[in-house]
Amino acid sequence: MIAFSNVVTGREETIDPREPFGVLSEFYRAFNCRDLRLMEHNWVSSDDASMANPLGGIRRGWPDIREGYERLFRSGEIHLEFHSYSIHQFGEMFCAVGREQGPFQGDNVSLELRFRTSRLFRFVGGRWRQVHHHGSIDNPELLLRYQAAIR
Repeated sequence: MIAFSNVVTGREETIDPREPFGVLSEFYRAFNCRDLRLMEHNWVSSDDASMANPLGGIRRGWPDIREGYERLFRSGEIHLEFHSYSIHQFGEMFCAVGREQGPFQGDNVSLELRFRTSRLFRFVGGRWRQVHHHGSIDNPELLLRYQAAIR
């Protein structure tokens, strides 16, 4: 395990998707810029891809995951950063576990989001690709307000 103190924003200069930090930065760049083409490149393109969170439930395969991101992006402005994380690498897979936080601005609602997050990546085609994401919100009131804003 390697623990990191630097924050991943997606605004980092050098992004090398053959390195764990690089592929994490690529994801946050895609997310914060709403770049679904780059996000698709970040994810594995098979049915192995899965995502589980309190907003979209369990999603499998890139088309279903993409629809979840599209729905989220239509609901308001959101910007997340990844911090207080560790990377656990085992062979051709690694898991990044940490916290995401950032502002969400929707219709008549402004929230400061805080998630517990894990992302699992597999080395495919000469680079890391995301195969799983899990996110959760500890604060029940924040979760309810965020769910209402997305709906």
